[in-house]
Amino acid sequence: MEQELNTLQTLAKDELNAVTDSAQLEDFRIRFLGRKGEFSSIMKGLGKVPKEDKPRLGQLANNIKKELESLFDKKKISLNADSSASGNGSSIDLTLPGRKPETGKLHPVTQIMNEVCAIFESLGFSVAEGPDVEHDHYNFEALNIPAHHPARDMHDTFYVSDSILLRTHTSPMQARIMETQQPPLRVIAPGKVYRCDSDITHTPMFHQVEGFLVDKNVSFADLKGVLTIFTQKMFDKKLELRFRPSFFPFTEPSAEVDIACVMCNGKGCRVCKQTGWLEILGSGMIDPEVFKKVGYNPEVYSGFAFGLGIERIAMLKYGIDDIRLYYENDLRFLSQF
Repeated sequence: MEQELNTLQTLAKDELNAVTDSAQLEDFRIRFLGRKGEFSSIMKGLGKVPKEDKPRLGQLANNIKKELESLFDKKKISLNADSSASGNGSSIDLTLPGRKPETGKLHPVTQIMNEVCAIFESLGFSVAEGPDVEHDHYNFEALNIPAHHPARDMHDTFYVSDSILLRTHTSPMQARIMETQQPPLRVIAPGKVYRCDSDITHTPMFHQVEGFLVDKNVSFADLKGVLTIFTQKMFDKKLELRFRPSFFPFTEPSAEVDIACVMCNGKGCRVCKQTGWLEILGSGMIDPEVFKKVGYNPEVYSGFAFGLGIERIAMLKYGIDDIRLYYENDLRFLSQF
């Protein structure tokens, strides 16, 4: 049996050296290393050798098999390398055009958020960020919304405790900044906000940008000028603006701002419900009571504030009709932006 193993080892090496392609290599594997190959046939006779010779012959057979398997693997790697270098291999066709790797893109909400911030920064506003988990004082009290005020019902708030909540708007930054800084101030506060609401136009979490300007002799005309420039830059066209009287506890007077429908240019369509107008944001002059709470003299300073929803802007700019599409992570949708 020892002689048979040595003969097989020599024969297998010679056969392997003569292999020139993958088909021959597979024939070699089946003939020498397969379950019904020559090596297996010899090993079946191991049980008939004398007991004292079995350990030595078993060790020899094991070494020969490992050597042949190692030589087989090296030959396979060598053949694959030669095939790839020549471009003639069956597994890789180097004449095929390359596949361009897909690159990641910013989410449409992030794109619009960045664009909104860039526009206001070009108008001299600085950017400030605050905590998502907020004190009731800053979210409501400091903004002229005391306990049991009916306006709190408009916010559908997520409460963590009696005094801690998930902020319902980014307006708390208005009070936080005015507490620590003196006018003149020109600030925007972008970020996530949270409300108990969910349908095709509302989500429990969404993004908002609060903006405010405080100085001496600030008027409603200044507010209209800033928002007019913003909408024209945001939608790349001169759009008509309409200010409708409204109510917000921390601004007086307050106004909802509409723009001429970006779909029909104000002519009337399904999107604007034939009115020619689309609501885009809320705004107003900062209420004197808010100034008093932060230690500003309302006889000296005045200012305006506004708040806009980023998802709302993106829906209008991109023609999206269901806000939930932003959060379903469907690559077919996201890759369009």
